[in-house]
Formats: sequence, C-alpha cells, structure tokens
Amino acid sequence: MSNLLNISSSPHVRDKSSTKSIMWDVVIALLPTSIFGIYNFGVRAAVLIAVCIATCVLSEYIWQKCMKLPLSVSDGSAALTGLLLALNLSPSFPIWMAILGSVFAIIIVKQLFGGLGQNFMNPALGARCFLMVSFAGQMTSFVHDGITGPTPLAIIKNGDKTESVSNLLAAGDGVAQEPTTVLNMFFGSIGGTIGETCALALLIGAAYLLAKKIISWRIPVCYIGVFAIFILIFGGRGMDITYLAAELCGGGLLLGAFFMATDYVTSPITPKGQIVFGVLLGILTGIFRVFGASAEGVSYAIIICNLLVPLIERVTIPVPFGKEGLKDGE
Repeated sequence: MSNLLNISSSPHVRDKSSTKSIMWDVVIALLPTSIFGIYNFGVRAAVLIAVCIATCVLSEYIWQKCMKLPLSVSDGSAALTGLLLALNLSPSFPIWMAILGSVFAIIIVKQLFGGLGQNFMNPALGARCFLMVSFAGQMTSFVHDGITGPTPLAIIKNGDKTESVSNLLAAGDGVAQEPTTVLNMFFGSIGGTIGETCALALLIGAAYLLAKKIISWRIPVCYIGVFAIFILIFGGRGMDITYLAAELCGGGLLLGAFFMATDYVTSPITPKGQIVFGVLLGILTGIFRVFGASAEGVSYAIIICNLLVPLIERVTIPVPFGKEGLKDGE
C-alpha cells in the first residue's frame, strides 16, 4: 500500500532534464551550423567561436569568484551564450570587439540582473545589438571567398521590385558580390554571419531540439508562419514564392526562431503566451525587413518581444480550476 500513496512537497511533476543537460543539448543542436560555418569561412570562424566561448566562460567565472557567488560555469549557459554570439558575427569581425561583446553579454545582460534565470533579454542578442550600435561598419561587413559585399537579402531589398528575385540574385551587386540562387542560400554557399548562412544545417539542429522536446513548436512555427504571411502581403512582390524562400533562408530568421526566441528565460511559459509571442515576432521582423532601413531585423524583434514577455504572460495565464473564468474570484 505504501507504494501506491506517496506524499511529498511540490513540485509533483518532475523531469530528468536539468539546466545543464538542456544547455548542452542546444550546443549539440548548434554543431551542424557551427561546423558548416567553419567549413564555409575557414579558420577565422573557428577562432572567433573559440574566443567568444572562452571569454563568456571566463567572464562568468571571474564575476562569480569576485562576487563570492556559487560557480555555475559548468552548466553550459555561458558557453552557449558565447557560441550564439559568435554565430551572429561576421567571420571578419575583429577579435577584440568580439571579446568586448562577450563580456557585455555575461556581465551586463546576465550577471548584473541576477544571473541565469533573471536576465530580461537573451544575452547573446543583447550583446549583438550592443555591437551593432557601437561598431555598425564591422557588424555589416560580410566576406565570402575573399570578397566583401552585401548579403543576398540586402541585394533583394535594394533591388528593383519590378525585377525578379532570381535575376537580382544572379546579377549580384554588380561590383563584388558573386551570383547566387535560393538553393545556394539553403545550402549555405553565401556570405553572412558564421551561423546564419546554411538553412539546412539550422533545420537539422532544430529537428534535434524538437525531437528531444527541448523546445516547443509554438514559438518557431508561429514566428516563421506569421512572418511568411506578412512578407507575401506587404513585401511588394505579390505571391512570389522565390522571394518568400529567399526571405526564409536568408538572414538570421531560422537561427533566431529555433535557437534564441525559444530561450526558456526570456520567452513566455504559457502555451497561449508562446503563440502570441511567435505572432508578434513574425510581425515585427516583417516590419523591420520590409519597411526598415536594414535588410535584417530578427535581433531587434526578439529583444523587443523579450521585454513584452511579462505582459504577455499576465494576459495569457490560465484561469485557476474552479474560478469559472472569473478573475480574482469576483
């Protein structure tokens, strides 16, 4: 009988997953795009990844030692932040700036707000936006095969809307950018940041996270789906599927949707909240890409929505059982 009735303190629902296992699972999921980034851009990309990871881990260790806090570098969160930051940088980005961004991510965005679980925005994206504001020229300089030029998204955005997307990509920028196709964008043989160029590698990592149930489908599916609808309606090219495919494969959309927007700390915990969160992300990213000055917009969209998470959770929190839909018992 004792085996049938077990009374214990909450939580009553437990899971074998831990913070450490979740963080390292995300790192594993990012290995395909990291490896491809190194293959695509060379040793420089590997050095940048190593420097960002090492700086983030060391910054967290030194801060916790100085503040006499429990050491938590083994949980993998600092290493994951460094990896994500590196994947959001151009392979030609100066090393000292990457170090500065890594320190900013850990000390300013994460530790000053209480450490893991207390940060109000994704540390890697916070650092990326900090670097974008501080060093815009270096952050928007992309090199591929020794050639510096605009990304395919920038070519499409700045191109003639009466011209087909296929022709625009095939023509390049007319100066330095080599011709490309949507297929090149899917397989990654284009310029961009280290981790955003290969859509296939990102989808492989996303499939791993979904299969392991590390992330839910709600945020990425709603994000990408709403963004796709927005692009078709407001993109100015009608129902051009090639244009839609280029927007989905190009830039940081897939990296952001599956690996950063799904961050446990900075995304809603309620199912309805996750759907609202994904919808807002899709709309904001669409606005930034279509009507903004830049061809990108994922980072700013995620950070803005991070700030809205408390409000989203407040309006989507489930009504307690027995309340019959009445708020505060009234």
